[in-house]
Amino acid sequence: MDALIITCLFLFLLLFSIFLKEWYRYTVEKQKLIAHLHDVTGYRTYHVRKPETPTERLVKRILKYGDDYAAVGQRINFFSESHEVEDWLLKAGRPLDLTVARFQGVKIVLALLGFFVGAFLFVLGFPFSQFGLVAWPMVGYFLPILLLKKKARERQQQIRYDLPEFLDTVSVTLQAGGSLDQSLREVVRYFDGPLREEFSRFIQEIDLGVPREKAYEELLKRNDNPEFQLLIKALIQGMRLGVPIAVTFKLQAENMRRMRKELVKEKAAKASPKVTLITTFVVAPTAVLMIGGLMVLNMMKDTKIFTDMWK
Repeated sequence: MDALIITCLFLFLLLFSIFLKEWYRYTVEKQKLIAHLHDVTGYRTYHVRKPETPTERLVKRILKYGDDYAAVGQRINFFSESHEVEDWLLKAGRPLDLTVARFQGVKIVLALLGFFVGAFLFVLGFPFSQFGLVAWPMVGYFLPILLLKKKARERQQQIRYDLPEFLDTVSVTLQAGGSLDQSLREVVRYFDGPLREEFSRFIQEIDLGVPREKAYEELLKRNDNPEFQLLIKALIQGMRLGVPIAVTFKLQAENMRRMRKELVKEKAAKASPKVTLITTFVVAPTAVLMIGGLMVLNMMKDTKIFTDMWK
């Protein structure tokens, strides 16, 4: 019995040591692979793919049906011409890998879903459901248009917010003696969001042999942010005239910070009349009604006391 226990303990220690050795080898190979991917792509962080949620599966199903109705959607293109949709997709960063044809088909799918929802509510006899037969299909048709426009607008606002810090960092790297491409490769790793996506794509286009001026023009097409366009146009002009790039980045960062301050002041100035309007037409009448209501209640109470005394 003792020999059996000793043998099992020995086998356990042997297998556990093999496990530790293989785990160490796996960890080393994993770090080597991550380092190789980092050198090739320039990305430091890698996200683990999570299981799909029911919402994600529903979105994928709608996108799949969107491909089936793409031809119909390209014919029914009210307020969403193909060239407009292409422009919105470029500025929004092509969410969900949408193409123009798929987007046009998604509109039709959601419009049909809206019609079925309106018909279902009409059959059940909901109030004003007769208007829903028209309203719900319109909501389904215009919802993806509004969402895509909102996504493009938020992405451009994020670029505007991150751009000054990005330019300062690139300017410091350029002043240290690095080239523009090398500085962009190093700096873009420490930023997240649309700014990283745009300059990573720019670097990839340069690596693939796209002329620099053509790559700059593609950046201009994908972004209509005024500050970003001002930067790219300054880079194009500096490339043609031979102006030092480090000076260009530094001046553009200062200009953008000044423009951002002016934008904040403008928003604050616009907010003051809105606050005054709300105070005048919402807060003040509510306070007057509350005070008047208390006065009326007190008067009714005093009148009741006076009536009881005479009884």
